[in-house]
Amino acid sequence: MTLKRLFLSCAMVVMIPIAGQAATTDPQILDGVTHLQSEWARIKYDMTDKDQQITAIHKLEADGDQLLVRFPESPELQIWQGIVLSTDAGIDRGISALGKVRDARALFEQAIATDPTTLDGSAYTSLGSLYYQVPGWPLAFGSDTKAEEFLKKALALNPNGIDPNFFYADFLMQQDRFSEARTYFEKALNAPDRPSRPRADAGRRAEIARALNDLARKSSK
Repeated sequence: MTLKRLFLSCAMVVMIPIAGQAATTDPQILDGVTHLQSEWARIKYDMTDKDQQITAIHKLEADGDQLLVRFPESPELQIWQGIVLSTDAGIDRGISALGKVRDARALFEQAIATDPTTLDGSAYTSLGSLYYQVPGWPLAFGSDTKAEEFLKKALALNPNGIDPNFFYADFLMQQDRFSEARTYFEKALNAPDRPSRPRADAGRRAEIARALNDLARKSSK
């Protein structure tokens, strides 16, 4: 089953937010979050071979499952496992992809129910990005209305963050709202660095640059 843009853009593999810093002080949860986010960035931005990516993301998904067995109530781990599942769906694009994005949505919703401010509101960004990247009923749960609602909530919590601005800009571009999209892409490009996430930030800024070039082409037509 093919899922709209979620499975069409290998450059974004899958285009999903890079969650921010964990608020928990539990060292074991912090170690788990660090492992998931650093390995995710390596898979997404350093690997070019699809088979290697699939093997690595499946291993990371298993790591996330084990962490959630140990810490089932951690919203940080729920968010990161949702990101891993979404990325797995985007790389593999197999028959299990729809189930993975539904599981990711459930994890993001759990994190919001526990603490919507976790990781700078990343659950809202992640959930919003899923809603505009998957098809709607009857194939899946996509909804542009819900996507914009959640992306705006993410921006309210983290107005200067690279991810909420990038994903809202991308959503706007898909809606042909080009002038608004440019504003948010440029804000994302100029977002503050995250010292602990240099690889992820560099990869995201490369995506923003490509998106701005794409936006320029679309705007000129």
